[in-house]
Amino acid sequence: MDETTTVIIVGAGPAGLATSACLNMFSIPNIVLEREDCCASLWRKRAYDRLKLHLAKRFCELPHIGFPPNSPKFVPRNDFIEYLDSYVSKFEINPRYMRQVEEAIHDGERWRVRVKDLGRDEYEEVYCGKYLVVATGENSEAIIPKSPGLEGFKGEVMHSNQYHNGERFEGKDVLVVGCGNSGMEIAYDLSNWGAKTSIVVRSPVHILSKGIVYKAMRLLPYLPVNVVDRLIVGMAKLKFGDLSKFGIEQPKLGPFTLKSKTGRTPTIDTGTVGRIKAGEIKVVPAITGITGDHDVKFADGKTEHFDAIIFATGYRSTVRRWLKDGDKLFNEDGMPARRFPKHWKGKNGVYCVGFGQKGLAGISMDAIQVAGDIRTLILHELLH
Repeated sequence: MDETTTVIIVGAGPAGLATSACLNMFSIPNIVLEREDCCASLWRKRAYDRLKLHLAKRFCELPHIGFPPNSPKFVPRNDFIEYLDSYVSKFEINPRYMRQVEEAIHDGERWRVRVKDLGRDEYEEVYCGKYLVVATGENSEAIIPKSPGLEGFKGEVMHSNQYHNGERFEGKDVLVVGCGNSGMEIAYDLSNWGAKTSIVVRSPVHILSKGIVYKAMRLLPYLPVNVVDRLIVGMAKLKFGDLSKFGIEQPKLGPFTLKSKTGRTPTIDTGTVGRIKAGEIKVVPAITGITGDHDVKFADGKTEHFDAIIFATGYRSTVRRWLKDGDKLFNEDGMPARRFPKHWKGKNGVYCVGFGQKGLAGISMDAIQVAGDIRTLILHELLH
C-alpha cells in the first residue's frame, strides 16, 4: 500500500533532521527515510575517534536549539552525536530506518518514492507526498580514485570513513592520500600512535588554525571576502611560516574566495604542520602507480614501501541515481545546478538541504528556507 504525507525527506543526517524539525514547528506532516539503521550514520559509524567540529559551536547549531552552555567551543564527535539525539527527541522526529530509496518520480501531481525495506527482506514500499526534500548530502558515497596497480597492492587499503584510530598501525609505514581536514588529522593521529606516516599533497592548499578561522567567521559578515582573505593569509604566514619548503604550496586565490568559487574548504591544522616541520610526517607528491606488492611510485620518480594506504579522498553525491525528475535542481555530478544561495529549490516541489557546501551553518539556513517556503505554499493553497 502507498503511504501518503505532505513532505517526504530522504536522509536522516543533520540535514534531514533539521528539515523535519523545522516542518514539525509548523505542524507540517513529514516522513524521513533513511537507508541506515540510525540517524547521522556518517558521524556514528564512519568517523575517526578524535574528530571534533572544525568550526566553533556557534557556527554549527541546527535550527531552534543550541549546544549546551557547558559544551566545549569545538564540539567532539561523541558530544555532537548526543546533541543530535537530543534534537531528535525534542522535535519528535521519527525516521523510517533501513529504507533505501530506489526511485523518486513526479507523476504530475505528487512525488512517488519507491523504497526497499532492508529490514524485511527488501520488502518494497511506496511513499507519496506533495513535496520532496533531498537531504542525502554531499557525502553519500566514498571515493577511492583509480591508481594504476592498486589492485596488486598486498597491504591494507581503506577509505578514511573506515578509519577509527591508529593503534594497530604502530610501527608500520602508512600512506595517507589527501590533504584535506580528514587526511591531515588522520596523519596526525597515526603519528601519535607511532606509525611512520607520509601524506600525499597533490595540489596547493590553504592551511589555517581553528583560531584564525574563528576570526575569519567573525569578520566575514562585515568585510569583503577579499579583505578577509588577505588578513587571514597574513595570519597563517605568521603562524606557520613558509610551508613550500616542506612540499605544501598555497593556492593563488584566497581561502574564502576559493571556497565560494569551487567549494573547496581550507584545511584546519590540528597539529599536523608541527609534525611535518619536525620530520615526523613526510609530505610526498601525487601517486603515479603501485609498482609492487607494497611499493608506491610518486610524481617525483621516487618509490617507497608502505604497509597500508588510507584514502582521505572525499565523497560523491548519489542523488541522480534515484531522483528521476530532478535534473533542473541537480547537475550530472549530483550537486545543485545553481550555486549558493539559490541552490535549494527546484520545480514540482523538490528541494535540497545540505548541498550548499556551507557546512552545518548552511544546513540550518537551507532547512529554515525550505520549511518556510513549503509553509507559504500550503497557506497560499488553503487561502485560494
